[in-house]
Amino acid sequence: MEELQLYKEIVSEITDAKPGKMFGAECFNAPNGKAVAFFYKGNMVFKLTGEDEKEALSLDGTQLFSPTGRAMGGWVQVPFDYQYLWKEMAVAAMKYVSGLPPNQKKKK
Repeated sequence: MEELQLYKEIVSEITDAKPGKMFGAECFNAPNGKAVAFFYKGNMVFKLTGEDEKEALSLDGTQLFSPTGRAMGGWVQVPFDYQYLWKEMAVAAMKYVSGLPPNQKKKK
């Protein structure tokens, strides 16, 4: 299965996932408006914490997401080699992000 197609299938199975864009890439948000995960250059990038983050980073080829050379803490880039774990990680990321305070609306 193509990477992007798998990503879209996983998102469609995540309860309350809201599609969006992040870094110009396909992403999905929690109901609180915060980004949960996104598809980036054939990889999935998940917002993880604690044991979920440690477990993801223990996989070969997995790294903190660093699009500009500076790592973004809590964002873990997981290669397609681990596609069989993508849904599990997406569910863990949604659980974590859904528990964060909602995004504040910007004042005009």
